[in-house]
Amino acid sequence: MNDLLLVAGLSLLASSVVMTVTAYAAARAGRVSVVDVGWGLALIAVALVCAVLGGTWHSWLLAGLVLAWGGRLSTHIFVKSRGHGEDPRYEAMLGGTLDRVGMAHAVRKVFAVQGAAVWLVSLPLQAAAVADLEWTWIVWLGLAVWVVGVVFESVGDAQLAAYKRDPDRDPVMDRGLWSWTRHPNYFGDCCVWWGLWLAGGLASGWVAGLASLAAPIAMTIWLVWITGARLLEKTMMKRPGYPEYAARTSMFVPLPPKRG
Repeated sequence: MNDLLLVAGLSLLASSVVMTVTAYAAARAGRVSVVDVGWGLALIAVALVCAVLGGTWHSWLLAGLVLAWGGRLSTHIFVKSRGHGEDPRYEAMLGGTLDRVGMAHAVRKVFAVQGAAVWLVSLPLQAAAVADLEWTWIVWLGLAVWVVGVVFESVGDAQLAAYKRDPDRDPVMDRGLWSWTRHPNYFGDCCVWWGLWLAGGLASGWVAGLASLAAPIAMTIWLVWITGARLLEKTMMKRPGYPEYAARTSMFVPLPPKRG
């Protein structure tokens, strides 16, 4: 129990420190969307805390997976958003721009919530740090799911970047993975965290698996209904050609595009 409290407490502290620094950076930049860069960095910080406290190859493997995923994601978002204004999702969430609603409101609505979300999503990492590894084969199963997720995220992001560079592009991106799902990056992110739950939580035994199951479930809910796909869809549906694209393309889970 003492080990569990130590891991949980230090994980929460690591998440809080990174989100505090991120909130300061957001105030300097004048946009809340900086938190998207801090999200990956906060999870890396928590993963490293869990690896140090766990001290096993299992915990360090999980930390390596989070480092690879979070480093790529944070770098991609930083490069993509540099020089741009606020993300419309956050304006909708806050009810206005940062200078209008104030930093205190943004901290309550975004940064504190995301800090707590990092702690919740990292439950499989915390479980692996305090529980013995039970089933090694589930670690490799989780790794396979993680790989699928990273491929969907990275390939989807690369395809979207190529589309934006094409001067003769169609009004809506519907190529490659985007012809099978309207949100390959969100779907990939979801797979990453189900893979980490398998490799970290469930591989550490039924108790650890059930205790950390809230993490991938919560991540799926956020990615589909709260901060991800559904929220973005409200903006995208106003774009010419997007409703027609949505009618033939799966919203989240990749499926063959509808014909006709």
